[in-house]
Amino acid sequence: MDNLSIPEIVSPLRQKMIRVPEVIQNVSGIKIHGKVIKSLLFTTDIAIIRNTNANAILAVYPFTPQPVITHAIIMASDIPVFSGVGGGLTQGKRVVNLALDAEFQGAMGVVVNAPTANEIIKKIRATIDIPIIVTIVSEAEDIKGRIDAGATILNVSGAKKTPQIVKKVRDICPNIPIIATGGPTDDTIMETIEAGANAISYTPPTNAEIFSHVMDKYREERQ
Repeated sequence: MDNLSIPEIVSPLRQKMIRVPEVIQNVSGIKIHGKVIKSLLFTTDIAIIRNTNANAILAVYPFTPQPVITHAIIMASDIPVFSGVGGGLTQGKRVVNLALDAEFQGAMGVVVNAPTANEIIKKIRATIDIPIIVTIVSEAEDIKGRIDAGATILNVSGAKKTPQIVKKVRDICPNIPIIATGGPTDDTIMETIEAGANAISYTPPTNAEIFSHVMDKYREERQ
């Protein structure tokens, strides 16, 4: 039975999609409420969200979080959403309120940015039931303090230093679930996995980049 391939059903109109790199399947995954999450697509583009084979969406964006954006993404997505609720530009009670709203709307978890104070993480933990994902961008951060404050999962995003940071997190807390950026190639993704990441976030090409290839094809066909 183990050697049987998984049957795949693809309709004629849904053949084009964003497929995450196969190497990501080498991670252990993180099981949340019975669902195993190995790959997370880092995007807020609803068209891309509806056309991917990733296990979940990492919906974090560089603006002040707005409930209407969170609601739209969760409503449109057919896979779990981890929703950004601030912690950088947005601080204090507003972050807590955004986290509670995200839970009410059906987010699988909330993501807070690296500048978020531990006191805010504690308040979020006392308010919501879903996982809190805390972003780690440097080895110099108070990793143990984040965990003690109530972080459920750490989201490591350290560019080229990501594998190094993941290893440090593993030394401090061997059992904490880790999501990490995998980088641009299979080799960099595998390096991150071997460092100890449980799930990988993948940045897809933009809508414009995908469309440019489609338009090139259309132009060739018209010549």
